[in-house]
Amino acid sequence: MVFGLFSKEKALQRTIERATNKLAQQGDRWAAMEQLHKDGSEEALFGLCKRFGVTSQKQVEDEQEKNWVVDVLVGAGPAALPPVTRYVKSAPQLAFALKVVDRIATNDQLLTVVDAILATEEPGYTRDPERRLDVIRWLGELDKIPAADRVTRIAPYLKDFDQNVRCAAADALAAHEPDLIGDGLLVAFLRPEEESGRFRRRIAEILADKKIPLAGKGAEIAPLLTGPVSGFAVSGDRLIAR
Repeated sequence: MVFGLFSKEKALQRTIERATNKLAQQGDRWAAMEQLHKDGSEEALFGLCKRFGVTSQKQVEDEQEKNWVVDVLVGAGPAALPPVTRYVKSAPQLAFALKVVDRIATNDQLLTVVDAILATEEPGYTRDPERRLDVIRWLGELDKIPAADRVTRIAPYLKDFDQNVRCAAADALAAHEPDLIGDGLLVAFLRPEEESGRFRRRIAEILADKKIPLAGKGAEIAPLLTGPVSGFAVSGDRLIAR
């Protein structure tokens, strides 16, 4: 009995390896993925999730396979949430897995998944920012979650080490109401250690576009309006495009 169970687990792992072999023929990967779908166990669905982390040589085929996996996992309903949640804890890329979470999780479950990811991606240095970029962009578009819940989770990344992450955070905040995002954007713009003109320009665009009050900080902001942000000026308690 124990030997039979061990053999079944070993066979499942071999199937997962075939499904995630980027050098294999597409037909072989499809057959393995279909087998995992038919199995339907949590471990098999987790194995399907692993397909998201592999990029095969042909882009069109790669997208087809990943989108198919998304549909299969969504079709599994709530049963897919544990393996997908397990997968996103350490996955190098999150975009496809988060599509699944978005479609099968309740709002409370969505926030639980988000918080679990962010707990492993605290603002600061990381060698590979792809995970936090994926979750920030996804969270920024997650309209079903209250704006305040999204803003409080995104805003800390305005001080991330990586410029792309900081800009992604600013982009994700841009759609929200001024009273929710104004303070965080002003603090980020005035950070003494900020060296990115691109990031400051993006904040300036948001401040000007949404007519966000400068909270009496115009005198501090004006000297920083050079280089990439030279196209803006302080007018009263607002920032305007020249």
